[in-house]
Amino acid sequence: MDPSEERFWPARIRWRLRGAWMWPSFVVLTLLDGVVLHLLPPVQTGVGLIPGILIAVFGNLVLVGAIAPWLANRIWARRPAATPGAPPVAQVEVLTDRVGTGLLVAGLVGVLAAGLAARPLVVAETDARERAADAILDVVHRSGNEELARNVETAQTARLAEGYFRTCIARDDRRRFWCWFIDTSKSPVDVVRDPSQLPNRPVD
Repeated sequence: MDPSEERFWPARIRWRLRGAWMWPSFVVLTLLDGVVLHLLPPVQTGVGLIPGILIAVFGNLVLVGAIAPWLANRIWARRPAATPGAPPVAQVEVLTDRVGTGLLVAGLVGVLAAGLAARPLVVAETDARERAADAILDVVHRSGNEELARNVETAQTARLAEGYFRTCIARDDRRRFWCWFIDTSKSPVDVVRDPSQLPNRPVD
C-alpha cells in the first residue's frame, strides 16, 4: 500500500469519529419530535404518537439526507483552505455531520415552537366543544322528551366553523336524528334546531 494511503485512512477514521453525532442524534431527536407532535400538536385535530413519529422520520430524513449535505458543501466551498494534516473528504463528512446535527436540533425547536404557538387555539377549540355539549345537555333536560334523554349518549358533534357546531342525537330507530346548530361565540350559547334529520356522518 502506498505510504500516503496508509496515512490517509487512519486520519480519515479519526475525523469520522469526531463527526459521529448525526445518526445517533437522528434516532433520539426523531423520537422526541414524534412525542412533541403528539403532546403539543400544531393542528386542532391532534396528532397520534405513531403518525407523529412517522412525520418526524420523513422530515428529519430530508434534513440529513438533502439539506445537510447541500449546506455543508456550500460552507466548505467558502472556506479559505482545508485544515492541514486532515483529508479534505473526511473534513467534509465531519462538517456534514455537524450541520445535520444542528438541523435536527433546530427541527425539534421548530416543532416545539409550533406546538406551543398552536396550544391556545387547541385549548379554545376544546373549551368551545365543551360549551356546545353543555348547551345540548341543557336542551335535552328542558325538553322533557324521554326518547331524546335516553339517546343522549349517541350525540355526534361536527365543527362547521370556529366556535360553530352541529350536534345530532339519534332517535330510537337510529335512522332519524334530532339536530341543532350551536354558536358558542354568543353569550349565552345560541342553540337553533335544524329541521334536517340527517346525521353528521354515516352511522353503521
